[in-house]
Amino acid sequence: MTLEVLTENGVDIAVVRGDDLLVATVQDALDLLATVRYETGCHCMLLPKSALPEAFFDLKTRLAGDILQKLVNYRMKFAVVGDFSHYTSQSLRDFFRETNQGRSAFFVADERDAVERLAKASV
Repeated sequence: MTLEVLTENGVDIAVVRGDDLLVATVQDALDLLATVRYETGCHCMLLPKSALPEAFFDLKTRLAGDILQKLVNYRMKFAVVGDFSHYTSQSLRDFFRETNQGRSAFFVADERDAVERLAKASV
């Protein structure tokens, strides 16, 4: 994993680079949040979809909700970038849609969209 900081409209965004699974548990999410804050000072984070396990996208596991709740509690705005089109669960699609309407978390297909949303949500 490498971290890169992008600045968009005066908002610093930590971009997590790499294809490794980084967040398999809620504790992993908290550890990543701490690392990002310590190394970059950012309050916004962009993750590749590959950083999350497939269990995250199975809402029955509650992993997605638990991780989102922790990140929101610690005031870390974040975006997950990847191809979500192959998920057929209506509940998951609703989850993505509802989450994307907020100001804390986003699930988008490309990095540019993620950066723009995070910057807009942080002003």
